[in-house]
Amino acid sequence: MTNADTKRQIETRPHQRPGSNARSTSQATSQQTWRYAVAGLSASLVGLGLARFSYTPLIPALIAAKWFSPSDVVYLGAANLAGYLAGALAARALASRIGAVRALRAMMLLATLSFFASSTPVSFTWFFAWRFLSGLTGGIIMVLAASVILPHTAAARRGIVGGVIFAGVGLGVAASGTLVPLLLQQGLQQSWYGLGVLSALLTLASWWNWPADASNDAAPSHQAKPHRASPAERALLLQYGLNAVALVPHMVFIVDFVARGLGQGIAAGSRYWVLYGLGAIVGPLLTGHLGDRSGFGPALRAAFLIEAAAVLLPTVSTAPLSLIVSSVVVGGFTPGIVPLVLGRIHELVPHSTERQRSTWSHATTSFALFQAAAAYGFSWIYAQTGGDYLVLFGLGGAAVVLALAIDLALALTTREA
Repeated sequence: MTNADTKRQIETRPHQRPGSNARSTSQATSQQTWRYAVAGLSASLVGLGLARFSYTPLIPALIAAKWFSPSDVVYLGAANLAGYLAGALAARALASRIGAVRALRAMMLLATLSFFASSTPVSFTWFFAWRFLSGLTGGIIMVLAASVILPHTAAARRGIVGGVIFAGVGLGVAASGTLVPLLLQQGLQQSWYGLGVLSALLTLASWWNWPADASNDAAPSHQAKPHRASPAERALLLQYGLNAVALVPHMVFIVDFVARGLGQGIAAGSRYWVLYGLGAIVGPLLTGHLGDRSGFGPALRAAFLIEAAAVLLPTVSTAPLSLIVSSVVVGGFTPGIVPLVLGRIHELVPHSTERQRSTWSHATTSFALFQAAAAYGFSWIYAQTGGDYLVLFGLGGAAVVLALAIDLALALTTREA
C-alpha cells in the first residue's frame, strides 16, 4: 500500500508545478536548435561566404602584385564555380560514406586550408586547384548543412532557422567589402592568412554544435524505393535554376557597372557591393520568417515578383536611390531564396527526410549548373554587345519572370485539376 502511494506521488509530482518541466524541456530544445543554426551559419560563412566572395576584392591586388595576369584571374574565379558544382554532385555520396557531420567538419577544415595554401603563388595550377577545392567545400556545405539541422527543428521555425544558417553567405559578402580591404592594407599574403585564421576560428567554434545523430540520418537509405518527382518538384528545380540566372548580373557585374559603366569609380562601386552584402545578411532572415508566417509556396511567389522588379530596376533608372534599392533587394535574395526553396521542398515532400535531402541536392545542382552557365554566357554577351550592362540586367529579370510564370501556371493547372 505504501509503495503504491509512493508511486502515485511520484507520478503526480510533475503536476504540482504546472508547466515547469515542459517549459524547461522547451527551453533546452530551443537552445539546441539555435546552437545547430549557429553551426550552420559558421559553415555557410566559411565555405560559401568567405571561400567564394572574399576572392572578388582580392582580384585587383592579385593583378597588381603580378601573381597572375587579368585573364588568369578570370579562370581562377571560374574554378570556384566549377568546384561548387562538383561539390553539389558529390555531397550525398560523401555523406553516405563518412556521415554528414564529419563531411561538414572536413569541408570547413579544407576551406580553411585553402586560404593558407593560396597565400603563396606557387603556380597557376596550384592556385587553380585550391580555388576549385574551395568551391567544392561550398557545394557540399550547401547541400548538407541545412539537411542535417532542419529535421531537428520544429516545423513552425524551419524558415527562420534556415534563414540563420544561410545568413553566413551574406556575412561573407559583407566581409568581402569591409574586412578584406582592411586586411589588404597589411599585404596580400597577410590577407590570405587573416581569412584562414578567421575560418579556423569559425570551424573550431562550430565543431561540437552539430546535431549528434545527424551523421546517421544523413546517409541515404539504399533500401528506399525510387522516388518519381512530382510536377511541382520538377518545376521547383527549374525555378531555382532560373533564379540563379537572375542573380548573376548583380553578383558579377554590379560593381563594374557603377565603376566603369556609369563612370563613378571603384570606390562608388564598392559601396554598392557593401549594400549588396548588407541585404544578403538580412535577406534570409526576412524570407525565412515570411515563409513561416504565410507558407513557403505564397512566399516564394512573392519573392519572385519582388526580385524581378529589383533585377530590372537598373534598366529603368540608374539614379542612386534606384541602384541602392536594387543592390539591397537582390543582395537579400542571393541567400534569401534558399530558406524559401528549402521550406517549399519540405511542403512538397512532407513525410520523407531522405526524399527531402535528395530533392534539395538536385535543387542545389540545378542552381550551380544554371549559375555557371549564366556567368559564362553573360560574360560572352557582355563582350559581344560592347559592354552593354543593361542587356544583362534585362536577361536576368526575364529569367525570374519566367520562374514566376511557371509557378503561376502550375498553380492554375493544379487548381483546375
